[in-house]
Amino acid sequence: MHHKFRQHSTKALALIDTMANNSTNTTGDEVDFPNHLYTQASKASAEDKLSFTVQILEEMVSLFEEEHRSASWEENTVEHFLIAVTQQADGLHSCIQGHSHKKKNKKLHMYFKRLSDHVLERMGHSAEAWELVREEMKTHLIRVEQLVLSLVPNKNLSR
Repeated sequence: MHHKFRQHSTKALALIDTMANNSTNTTGDEVDFPNHLYTQASKASAEDKLSFTVQILEEMVSLFEEEHRSASWEENTVEHFLIAVTQQADGLHSCIQGHSHKKKNKKLHMYFKRLSDHVLERMGHSAEAWELVREEMKTHLIRVEQLVLSLVPNKNLSR
């Protein structure tokens, strides 16, 4: 599990960096990053950490499936990014498959809904809106990797 997750995580981070657009103007439409939810998840059981991570990855895929023609990304890059993130989610989901289906974290779902409604919708799915979302998703990718790696006994696994 660890090796494949790490492999897909590295690929997803590289692809999301490729999608960067340096012409972002900051607006008042940002949504606060859910650090408190990560703090709670870091104290949870291994199964709950994995469920939380899977939900983030699935919500991320849903967000990137929204209208993104205004973004300066190559469609091929977005498709490869979505494949890498989906593979991460599927791999982790298979680790918790035998356990009872966990309810989705409502606060996490609402955070992603606010990103969609308050950033993308209000900013007309513009390139600037997508760049704000891309930056948020990059932070999520880094945080979920840290969360999953916290489950690995050997902590001497640096990039």
